[in-house]
Amino acid sequence: MAGGGHELKLLGTWSSPFALRVQLALGFKGLSYEDVEEDLRNKSELLLSSNPVHKKVPVLIHNGKTICESQIIVHAIARFWAAYVDDKLLASWLQSFRGKTEEEKAEGLKQTLAAVDHLEAAFKEISKGKPFFGGDSVGYLDIALGALVAWVHAGEKLYGFRLFDAARSPLLNAWVDRFGALDAAKAVLPDADRLVDYAKMRQAEAAAAAASNN
Repeated sequence: MAGGGHELKLLGTWSSPFALRVQLALGFKGLSYEDVEEDLRNKSELLLSSNPVHKKVPVLIHNGKTICESQIIVHAIARFWAAYVDDKLLASWLQSFRGKTEEEKAEGLKQTLAAVDHLEAAFKEISKGKPFFGGDSVGYLDIALGALVAWVHAGEKLYGFRLFDAARSPLLNAWVDRFGALDAAKAVLPDADRLVDYAKMRQAEAAAAAASNN
């Protein structure tokens, strides 16, 4: 069983590099799963029904839904981490600033730091010493996290807190600067000072709205 009660089942063979690719991706992600060893000379009914066209491994079954072909499965793992950035990192980071009480803000900060720790470990495992999550070049997850780079700098200016810092997350701290220096990133990412002005404007609007309701 995977974390959160979601059932993951991988149909593969121990010698298949394609199945091993998926196992590596699942391992880096930290997902637990049921490893179903297939005999390709006597294919199971589960394999034949899960991949009726090609009848090949690997097949990943998530809550009864099948994903076939290793490259697609590996891409799904990257999509998980991209969702993690939004659902865990970004949500808690925003709560640490916007919480209605000091307790909410403190809890948001606690969850943010935990998410940063997980992403730091993920970067170490996935990048294998290369510059990006995608290796030598930018990949799907780099883009998903890279969209936050300008806000990382803006948050530091606004609150004196750097999401990825050299002490707690040195790999991601270096990654932020590396990603932000890319021409493609510089062409798209907004200026941090502009984001600071925007955030202050939104805060003022929120404060005015709250005052008018009292």
